[in-house]
Amino acid sequence: METKDIILELRTKAGLSQDELAEKVFVTRQAVSRWENGETTPNTETLKLLSKLFDVSINTLLGSPRQLICQCCGMPLEDAAISREADGFFNEEYCKWCYADGEYMYHDMDELIDVCVQNMASEAFSPEQVRAYMKELLPKLDYWKTYKNLAGAEEFNAFKKQLMDEINALQIEGMPKVEKLNALVGGYVNLEYRLPNGTKVKFLDDGATYLGNQLECEFGGDRCFGIVANMDFLLVCTYEENGANPELIVYKKR
Repeated sequence: METKDIILELRTKAGLSQDELAEKVFVTRQAVSRWENGETTPNTETLKLLSKLFDVSINTLLGSPRQLICQCCGMPLEDAAISREADGFFNEEYCKWCYADGEYMYHDMDELIDVCVQNMASEAFSPEQVRAYMKELLPKLDYWKTYKNLAGAEEFNAFKKQLMDEINALQIEGMPKVEKLNALVGGYVNLEYRLPNGTKVKFLDDGATYLGNQLECEFGGDRCFGIVANMDFLLVCTYEENGANPELIVYKKR
């Protein structure tokens, strides 16, 4: 699809008139009409506003002329996986696992490779093959090429250490010491817990990125510990395979 058709389709789906769309992105109705007739295309700043308004990337608005990949992990990017800045605008350079709300989630290439091996290894690709592939790919990506010039690594690592210290201080019986926290998107770890009164509740935002890990219980058995944390809270739970039968152990405001 061309930009003119995409804007028309998004506006129609949103139930907006040309006047209403024009007001939201600070242009005239005539400008919207010219976009939809294919006479002109929005400028860069207006594309950013349209992107945020319709919750699609600028790349999508322009008809997907580029094949986007995360410049930290190499993951192909569709709109649902693209990261956001703290102000809610898309950052089309990274996936939301590697960059969230203005923060880079990985400052150690080996740590990222370990996470990728856990998630990408399969019958078709052994852990060794995935590791070798990632070791070759990552140094070619922009993030790792310019990593030494990126600010915030030291502060972010100190923040992760602080979270791990707070989690370990809970001294939860059967839970191993937390020694690593990885980036986790809420939608993949947002389990539904049953409260004592019978109501079911979720504590996470599906679209937000958190820090967390999964740990095997020291006592063995089928249950694992799940840890999720951010600047506001610590959450520890247990569950069975694939997140079945979750039980909330701790939800603590920081």
